[in-house]
Amino acid sequence: MAQELEKVLEKIRPSELAYEEWLQVGMALKEEGCPVKVWEEWSREDPRYHPGECERKWETFRGSAHPVAAGYIRRLAGREKKEQPEETSYPQPEHWHPAEELIRYLKTLFRPSDIVGYVTASWERQGKKGSRWQPQRGNFDRTAGELEELLSRCGDDIGSVLGDYNAQAGAWIRINPLDGAGCRNENVTDYRYALVESDDMSLSEQEERIRKLELPVAALVYSGGRSLHAVVRIEAADYGEYRNRVEFLYRICREHGIRVDVQNKNPSRLSRMPGVVRNGRKQFLMDTDFGKASWEEWKRSVEAERDGLPEFESLESIWDRIPEQAPCLIEGILRQSHKMLISGPSKAGKSFLLIQLCIAIAEGTSWAGWPCAKGRVLYVNLELDRVSCLHRFFDVYRGLELVPGNLKNIDIWNLRGRTVPMDQLAPRLIRKAKERSYLAVIIDPIYKLITGDENSASQMAYFCGQFDRICTELGCAVIYSHHHSKGSQGTKRSIDRASGSGVFSRDPDALLDLIQLPVPDPLLEEEEDREVREVCGRYVAEAVQCGTGKEAYACCCSTLSDEDRQLLEQELKSVRRRIAGRSAWRMEGTLREFPKPRPINLWFEYPVHKADRTGILRNVQPDGETPWKSSKWTLEARKRERCKILDDWYRELGKQGEVSIEDLASAMGVTGKTVRNYIREHGGYRIREGIVTRSG
Repeated sequence: MAQELEKVLEKIRPSELAYEEWLQVGMALKEEGCPVKVWEEWSREDPRYHPGECERKWETFRGSAHPVAAGYIRRLAGREKKEQPEETSYPQPEHWHPAEELIRYLKTLFRPSDIVGYVTASWERQGKKGSRWQPQRGNFDRTAGELEELLSRCGDDIGSVLGDYNAQAGAWIRINPLDGAGCRNENVTDYRYALVESDDMSLSEQEERIRKLELPVAALVYSGGRSLHAVVRIEAADYGEYRNRVEFLYRICREHGIRVDVQNKNPSRLSRMPGVVRNGRKQFLMDTDFGKASWEEWKRSVEAERDGLPEFESLESIWDRIPEQAPCLIEGILRQSHKMLISGPSKAGKSFLLIQLCIAIAEGTSWAGWPCAKGRVLYVNLELDRVSCLHRFFDVYRGLELVPGNLKNIDIWNLRGRTVPMDQLAPRLIRKAKERSYLAVIIDPIYKLITGDENSASQMAYFCGQFDRICTELGCAVIYSHHHSKGSQGTKRSIDRASGSGVFSRDPDALLDLIQLPVPDPLLEEEEDREVREVCGRYVAEAVQCGTGKEAYACCCSTLSDEDRQLLEQELKSVRRRIAGRSAWRMEGTLREFPKPRPINLWFEYPVHKADRTGILRNVQPDGETPWKSSKWTLEARKRERCKILDDWYRELGKQGEVSIEDLASAMGVTGKTVRNYIREHGGYRIREGIVTRSG
């Protein structure tokens, strides 16, 4: 298999693959048992090759449930073979004046004062597939105006101006102006143009697709080989914007069937110089200034056509390279780059619970009994003043009896008094956090960021969409807290307890809901009795065997010295005070990626939540709870839920006091018949000729 793959690999040019495709080839080779040197030798043909990079990446390939295999490499090879261009040359111009060609090119792309970089000297590079001519560093000390003046007087001997070039290799010119100090990216003074080149289709097809896409082309040059060079207007303000625009440009080109050479992303890129000969063929200027007039005009037209939505994806095309699932952040609960909502009533200690989660991720420990991945986390504090927030972290560390070994993994963004709407906060957060490699961003609480109608499904869908934006841009999980609606929550399912629109609880990938448990006095007394026996047992081992706390205390008093008895009494006083301040909670989960977890029973002992280790809370029910199996309660609850859904969507869509059955059905994701049943059950609406209005 390894020898066969090496032969197949010879049909693929690494320089024409995107970075992700190059990685997939490495994964497939490792999966099929090939040594890393096969990938290394093949990659050497790519000008982007860096010694040692293959070996470093190889070590990160650790297998997958859906591995990339030999089939992926064979498909790449088949694609290369199928898309080999038929034409090897383009019709040559009959009347051709090299100096005039180059002057026209310079006037189109540069201002007279712009310094132009160009290369006429070359060297021959030997590779496994033969030799290839490569440009040297070249010149960057003349302005476009100076070159135009000299070229206008040289006849057709441009070598007398630029220096003689190798007629086998041709000559090159840089597409953006330079500062005269060098020819690297940092020497570019104006980010005007990007280069679009593709040599894996026929020349006529390249031109057809470039023109059909209406790229804002400043100059189109035949390279003298298998490709056309389109110099495209980018008009970027700086290098960062240039990179973003080139990524967008190349993505659109790929979507329209132009497999762009990804080596051409840098602004100091060399393109083929018109007016010279390369291996018997003329490098000539085919056209200038066609397509859309500017980058902005072209981008607007593309976005209008694309409507901002991704293209369809063929399952067959990715079957052999289905990407890995994101690793777990909280085992069995939440993946990295996913969203989680923690809901609960006021004063449930949600902020303390989130701070515990921050600490668990930073230290790589467990949270509520679930193991957490270890990494950096950002806590966005919207409610507490800065000093109180810092004290809470200190208190929780101390309450957990945890040594703070990884404080560097926790960043806090204190925004009390400085909050802005969520759609303004999200881009600012993304910008500040871009290079920090967070595993999670925790936002506490979100009510501080809500500016619209909390009960509006569309407004809250837009609001929650900002969490998706953060997840996507930063590649991290977003975890946030929200409060319960008013009234008794015991009769509701956990997914229906959050205040406002149902979007809140249905949008996240994981919902964890806290509800208080009313603990009867006998249970608290039993818990106190157990802990008293445990404390007494640390002083006198036999005390643990006593039936009650009083008996255990009496056992200790008959044995301990006065000094030890005083210490015991102080400790027991602390235990009783702590138990008196306890509250009991049940945390229930609704998950999208994992099976529904068992409810977790917790004691909140300021400032930390601790799991109920004894099981004493197992049979305690929330206030107002009716067993879910009660058919009467189930039917009534479902009816109320259907009526609420109908009310929500009518309020959202019926701005003019009426809405069609068809629109309601589409929004609710049900049939028109189902909508009519909802309306009949509700009793507060009427239907006339397919239009719904309120009764009375």
